[in-house]
Amino acid sequence: MPTQPSLDRLSGLLEHFRIRARLHHSGALCGINHFDAREGHGYLHVLRHGPLEISHPGSRGVPRAMRFDEPTLLFYPRPLTHRFHNPPKEGADFTCARLDFEGGAQHPLAWALPPLIALPLTQVQGLEQALALLFAETDQVRCGQRLLADRLFEVVLILLLRWLLDHPKEAGVSPGLVTGLSDPRLARALVAMHDNPGQPWTLERMAKCAAMSRTAFANAFRERVGQTPADYLSSWRIALAQSRLREGRPIKLLAEELGYANPSALSRAFAARMGMAPRQWLATVS
Repeated sequence: MPTQPSLDRLSGLLEHFRIRARLHHSGALCGINHFDAREGHGYLHVLRHGPLEISHPGSRGVPRAMRFDEPTLLFYPRPLTHRFHNPPKEGADFTCARLDFEGGAQHPLAWALPPLIALPLTQVQGLEQALALLFAETDQVRCGQRLLADRLFEVVLILLLRWLLDHPKEAGVSPGLVTGLSDPRLARALVAMHDNPGQPWTLERMAKCAAMSRTAFANAFRERVGQTPADYLSSWRIALAQSRLREGRPIKLLAEELGYANPSALSRAFAARMGMAPRQWLATVS
C-alpha cells in the first residue's frame, strides 16, 4: 500500500546509513563464478538475457538451486555465498555490483530484507531508463566509466528499494522496518523518528504523528514492525550511535544528539543492547 507521495521514506535512512555500489563485472558469464560471503559484500546482479543457474552452498533461508531464463534483478542485501553456473557457449549476459552497507549486516535496511530478492526486470516500474544508462556505460570502456557505473547502480538500487517499500508482500519481506514504512500512517512516525532521533518521543507523540490513537498505533506498530515503538526507537538510536562512534564522534555529544540525559545513560542503553560498553565495542570494530 503506497504512502503519500510527499513523504520521503528513504532519504533519512540512506543519509545516516549509506550504501556504496562498485561495478564488479559486466559481460558474458562463462563457467562457474563464486561469490564468497567471507568477503563481506552484498551484491546487485542484473541479468540482461540468457540462462542463469544459481546455487547457494550451505546457506539457509534461500533455495539451494535456482534457474532464471528472463531478464532478472538479483539483490543480496547481506553477504551470502552464491555461485553462478553457466556452460561457456551459453554464458548469461549480465552486469553486477558489489554493495557495501554502512554498518554491514546491521545496516537497518540490510537487516530488514530477505537474504535474496529476485525480480523480473519488467516487474519493477521505473527501471527502464536507469538500466539503459547503466548498460550504455558498461558495454564499453570510456573515461569515468567505473565511477558513473557505480552511481548508476546506486540509482537502480534506490529504485528497487522504492518498489520494495510499496510491495513488501510480493518481495516476501517479513515484519520489520520495510513493512512499517509501507504503512502510510506508521511511515509518518518512523520518518519523524529517523529525522529527529533526539526528540522526546513518547508513545503519545508518535501516535500523533501517525494520526492514530495510542492503542491503535502501538498495536499496528508491533504487528507491522515486529517491535514495540519504544524498542524500535532504542534500536535506531543505538544504530546511530554505532555509526557515529566509528566516525570518531565523542559520546558526550552523541548523548545529547540522540536524546539521552547524559553520556552515562547512553552507555547503559548501549551496553544493554550490544552486551558491552561503547569503548569496548569500538575496539572490536576498529
